[in-house]
Amino acid sequence: MTQHTTTRANFRFFHPLRVRWAEVDMQKIVFNAHYLMYFDTAISEYWRALALPYEAAMEHLGGDLYVKKASLEYHASARYDDQLAIGLRCERIGNSSIQFRGGVFRGEQLLVEEELVYVYANPATQTSKPVPQALRDTLMGFEAGEAMVAIRLGAWAQLGETARRVRTEVFVQEQQIPLELEWDEDDATALHAVACNRLGMPVATGRLLQHGPKVARIGRMAVSRVLRGSGLGRDILRALMDAARQRGDLRVVLHAQRSAEGFYRQLGFEGQGEPFEEAGIPHLEMHRELT
Repeated sequence: MTQHTTTRANFRFFHPLRVRWAEVDMQKIVFNAHYLMYFDTAISEYWRALALPYEAAMEHLGGDLYVKKASLEYHASARYDDQLAIGLRCERIGNSSIQFRGGVFRGEQLLVEEELVYVYANPATQTSKPVPQALRDTLMGFEAGEAMVAIRLGAWAQLGETARRVRTEVFVQEQQIPLELEWDEDDATALHAVACNRLGMPVATGRLLQHGPKVARIGRMAVSRVLRGSGLGRDILRALMDAARQRGDLRVVLHAQRSAEGFYRQLGFEGQGEPFEEAGIPHLEMHRELT
């Protein structure tokens, strides 16, 4: 039997997938072309793990990535309902090229290997250009296990501009909350938290207010739409709760959108009272002890 040197230990990033019925062929195994789709899906999640909203990040950098090469080597077949782990790593960055190595695993078994090469280029002319140092540092930093975001805490005077960008994207543009309801006098007295990625782009925010004696109130929690599910909301919430503990608060309350109720419950919050509408959106008051 052929021995392969690629193992799960070669990757720090994995994206889980379950084989769907539509992806198997008449041999009852995954049709070979679907593995390219698996890797393409995983690469989107890889950018999310880097806290990079892909389209906005590439616009920020002034370029885009184009596939130069995508090759697969098959070792074994995946079957319907298999639970797979798609591993990816950035293996090499040249002057204008970025090479990824990938593996499809079922448990510890390597099924398929991939080599994927992108060229960084001018979107208007599709002519290659050097990979920006900021992108290079982000990729290499991720593979080295470095943090992909930095969370800053401060007053509106210091963080208002960056917090405003995230809140405008999420609340005003996405949820269509009127401007006059989004901005209030509490911003001036609140402690704000803003998460920025390695490119300096703000991607999540929240604020902390005093609700009563020893009681904190957290609000305006917002995460860039394409980065939700990557842990940014959890990190912002924990940073604000830590700040509340440090100033002596014993309890925290918040108004959770009903669509985010499960997220807060997973972090120890409990609902209280009846649901209500705020800015036309269903909410539930939730609380948690700061122990």
